[in-house]
Amino acid sequence: MKIAMLDPSLFTGRYDDGLCAALGRAGHEVSLLGRPMRATDAIAPETYTYVPRFFRQSERLRGILGEGTAFRALKAAEYMASATGGNIANLRADDVIHAQWLPFPPADRRLIERLRARESRPALVHTVHNASAYHGDAGAQGRGYRALLDMFDALIVHGQTTYEAMIAQGIAPDRLRVVPHPPMELARAGEADLAAVPQPRSPRILFFGTIRPYKGFDLLIEACLQLWQAGLVFELGVAGKPFMDIMPLLGRIREAGFGDRLVLDLGFLTEQRLDAHLQRADIIAFPYRHIDSSGAFLSALHYGKAMVASRVGMFAALDESAVRLCAPEDVGELAGALGPLVADGGARAALGRGAQAVRAAMGDWGQAADATLAVYEQAIKTMRQE
Repeated sequence: MKIAMLDPSLFTGRYDDGLCAALGRAGHEVSLLGRPMRATDAIAPETYTYVPRFFRQSERLRGILGEGTAFRALKAAEYMASATGGNIANLRADDVIHAQWLPFPPADRRLIERLRARESRPALVHTVHNASAYHGDAGAQGRGYRALLDMFDALIVHGQTTYEAMIAQGIAPDRLRVVPHPPMELARAGEADLAAVPQPRSPRILFFGTIRPYKGFDLLIEACLQLWQAGLVFELGVAGKPFMDIMPLLGRIREAGFGDRLVLDLGFLTEQRLDAHLQRADIIAFPYRHIDSSGAFLSALHYGKAMVASRVGMFAALDESAVRLCAPEDVGELAGALGPLVADGGARAALGRGAQAVRAAMGDWGQAADATLAVYEQAIKTMRQE
């Protein structure tokens, strides 16, 4: 089978890489189409081909323009031009086009319409990683996303939460398939990355990945302040790029006299640097307001660290022998979950063992590829029956 995987902005590069490699190992001809790779990307294509098809011009100017309004406007214009008039002959020759992310619905609609325009066309599949476009934080970028879902022959979701949300949004059950998201492993840190992340002087709570409103970083700050003011001694590590203004939050910590307990590494980080932070951490926090599935959590499982998460999405189905759960948006419960783990290394170790047991039970990329191929075959049948 000839498969084109689309992730124009490479939002989930580690997931794309794992799935494409497994499909390639199964003997299929797979291409992953994204933007030009950056220094922070850790994709090393094996058994599939990587094609930097999207955002070539805007990526060249990223260093000059930065990532503000001008850069985003250029990206939108370039993507619209590509979707409207770019050469799609190679895509039409594929058996399946699998879109992982749809970054700009007005342009995505034009591209999908062109791909559907001929009687002989590829089957179209899309993975709905989260039922709410961009976790509800996309603004104008997310408007029109729901209407795009009706243009695909099949939709993949990762779990029951997203499945039920799609049904509630009017998607027919026979167009939905659940393919669980396997655990992932980040690229391993080298000596320079490990040296750049200081050894903990006391138990360290880590918040890692992009920092966005839905992830509840502000809730974590409030919980940490409560615990520090109650006399607990621990560090807070923050590793990732903010997509919100976090300076007032960090300022509150400093004003309260706990600034020396912050370990900050803000910006787009390589997987190797994130790996170093995860190795150094004692507790990993996911205080999300809402989520369907979490790539960050699935990347953290194999470190055997204690984890605390809000009782939302995939986290809600986990046993508390693996992850300590608390109510979303409840600072008191979050502090109550974190505090005993800060104080008790034995409790942290027990949760870490539970996390590794969860990881072992979650399956692997070969199983995900087999399930995805079954979706492709059904999508091809559906397309031919139109």
